Amino acid sequence: MIRFLATRSYLLLALACLPPGAQAQDMPPSGTPTVATEKPAPYDARLLRLSEILGSVHYLRTLCKDPAADTWRRSMQDLLDKEAKGEAQRRARMTAAFNRGYRTFASVYTACTPPAVVADERYRAEGATLASEITARFGN
Repeated sequence: MIRFLATRSYLLLALACLPPGAQAQDMPPSGTPTVATEKPAPYDARLLRLSEILGSVHYLRTLCKDPAADTWRRSMQDLLDKEAKGEAQRRARMTAAFNRGYRTFASVYTACTPPAVVADERYRAEGATLASEITARFGN
């Protein structure tokens, strides 16, 4: 349980340190705002994988009746708010990845079994590693 809390805390801390997404709006000389163009970040593929992991872990923690299971969904919401604010397509891709992770495990596990717990541990470890890599490589 302590390792679970430490890993979750580390992952949440790493998520908070992710660099802000491309959210700039250009103002042409006329002063009329233009629609923000979505520019892919160099870490978008990793971000999609992290979104998928968050969906998987959210499902597994809910399945195993973790009282803090909703933390993972809220982490995804925070990630969307920071990385895809004002970028509908990027937000849709990240949401789809989260849902894909959730549905994948929902189709495999219907009870909190030892293999489900192992999968949860492995995905949390991968997510923590991914979040720290994104932060280390692309953070400010």
